[in-house]
Amino acid sequence: MTPERLSGLDASFLYMETPTLHMHVAMVAVFDPSTMPDGYSFRRIRQMILDRIALVPVFQRRLVEVPLGLGHPLWVDDPEFDIDNHLRRAALPSPGGMHELGDFAADVTSRQLHRDRPLWEMWVVEGLEDGKIALVAKMHHSTIDGVSGAELLGVLFDLEPDPPEPEDQGERQLDMRVPSNFELVSHALAASVTRPFELGRVFWRTAQAVSGVRKVRQSGSGKAAMPLTAPRTSINVAVHARRRVAFAAANLADVKKLKNAMGTTVNDVVLAICAGALRSYLLAGDELPDIPLVSVVPVSVTPEMAELKGSNKVSAMFVQLPCQLDDPLERLRAIHEGTKGAKEEHKALGAATLQNWAEHASPNVFAAAARLYTKMKLADRHRPVANLVISNVPGPDFPLYMAGAQMLGMFPLGPVMDGMGLNITIMSYRGVLYWGLAADARAVPRLWDIAAAVPRALTELLKAAGLESDPFDVPLHLGPGMPPQARWVRGRPPSEAMDDEAAVNDTVIA
Repeated sequence: MTPERLSGLDASFLYMETPTLHMHVAMVAVFDPSTMPDGYSFRRIRQMILDRIALVPVFQRRLVEVPLGLGHPLWVDDPEFDIDNHLRRAALPSPGGMHELGDFAADVTSRQLHRDRPLWEMWVVEGLEDGKIALVAKMHHSTIDGVSGAELLGVLFDLEPDPPEPEDQGERQLDMRVPSNFELVSHALAASVTRPFELGRVFWRTAQAVSGVRKVRQSGSGKAAMPLTAPRTSINVAVHARRRVAFAAANLADVKKLKNAMGTTVNDVVLAICAGALRSYLLAGDELPDIPLVSVVPVSVTPEMAELKGSNKVSAMFVQLPCQLDDPLERLRAIHEGTKGAKEEHKALGAATLQNWAEHASPNVFAAAARLYTKMKLADRHRPVANLVISNVPGPDFPLYMAGAQMLGMFPLGPVMDGMGLNITIMSYRGVLYWGLAADARAVPRLWDIAAAVPRALTELLKAAGLESDPFDVPLHLGPGMPPQARWVRGRPPSEAMDDEAAVNDTVIA
C-alpha cells in the first residue's frame, strides 16, 4: 500500500495512550478443535492466519512518525514484518476454565503494543477444559473500531470447517519505500497552510451544532446525560497498568422479547441489564449513589461518514444509568427516555463534529496533555466525565470456524480510561450476547461479581415484565469454576510480578 496518513480520530488514540492507559481493543474467542478435519494443529492455525493477513493491509502496516510532531503519523508497509512477532502459543494449566482464561487475557491486555511493528498480537491458548482452545487477539484502537473489527472476522474465519481453497488473488504488492524525513516534514508544512481556514469552518459548524443541541434540550424531547455530572464511585479513579477481565452471557431472544414487550430497543435493554448488574455491585460495596451513573456509549457513524478516511468512524453519546431506582422496569423506561434524548442531541451535534476537531488536534499538545493528566492522576481530582464505557456491537448469527475449529463464543474487550475504570463491551453471536468486562485491577477487584450479576439482572427484568425466559445453550462454563492456577512471570509468581507496575509492560507470559 502507498503511505497513508492517519485520520485525526485514529491518531488521537495514539496520542492519549500512556504507560497505564492502553488504547487497544481485544477479543477472546473459544473454539472446539474437534471439528478440525485432521485434528488440532497449531501449525495449521499459524499457516491459516499467515495466509489471511496477507489479504488485509492493516495487519502488515506500521507507523511512521512525522519529525517534531508536525502532523499526524502515516501508515506504511512494514518491510521487516515477521509473523512470529505477532502470533504466539500459550497454554493454561489443564483443565483451564473461563476464569483462568480471563486471567490470561488480563495479562495480555495489561501490556502496550510495540509501535515499531504492526499494532496487533494474537495468542493461541491451549489447555482449556474439555480440550477447547482459545484465541486472544488485541489490536490498537487506531487501526480498528467495533464495526470494522466485526468485519475482520469475515476475513480471518470461515463459514464451514473445511472450505474450498480460495481463488488465487495474487500476492499483495508491498510498498517497501518509507518516506524520508524531508518528505514527511514538507507534506506536514504544506497541510498547515490551509489549517487556519479549515479550523475556522470547524468553529462555525460547531457553533451551529451547539445551537441545535440547545434547541433539542429546550424542547424537552428527552433526558440526555451530560458529561461531568456523574457521581464518583470506587470505579472512577486514575487507572494503573494492570487489568482484570471477566465474561458473561445472556440470551438474545430474551432481550428481544423484553424489547418488544416494553417498546424499547435492544440497546436500551442491554443498558438496563448493565444498570442492574452495577446496582448489585455497588450495593454490595455499600456505595450506591442516589443519582444516576453516566455511561459513554460509542455510536457508529459509518453510514453517515462512508467517505471519511480512517479506521474509526465513531462518535459517542452520554446516557444515564439510574441504578438508584429499585424497580428494574423503571430503570429500563428511564434509560429508554434518556437514549431518545441522547440520540436527538447526537443528531443535532452532527456525526462529523468529533472527527473534525480530532483532525486539527496538535500531536505534541495532545500527547503532552495526556501524559500530564495521567502522571498527575488528575482523574482523582475532579468529578468523573462518566462512570464507564458500554459498547454493543452486532455480530454474526451463523457459526464461524478457524482452520476448521468451530467458534463457540467470543468476548470483546474495550480500553479502560482514566477516571472510568470499567469497560463493558457486548457482541452477539448465534443468538447469544457475549459480554466482555475489562477493568483496572485495583479499581474493580470483584469484576466477576458484576459478570455474574448480568444474567440475574436480565432475569429480574423478565420477571418484572411478567415474561418467561426462553431456554438457550451457552457452550461455555461461566460459573465460579476452580481457583485460578498460578502462572509464573520471569521466574516470579504472578502475586509478586503483577504488583510491579513496570513489569506488566515488558513481560511475556509463556
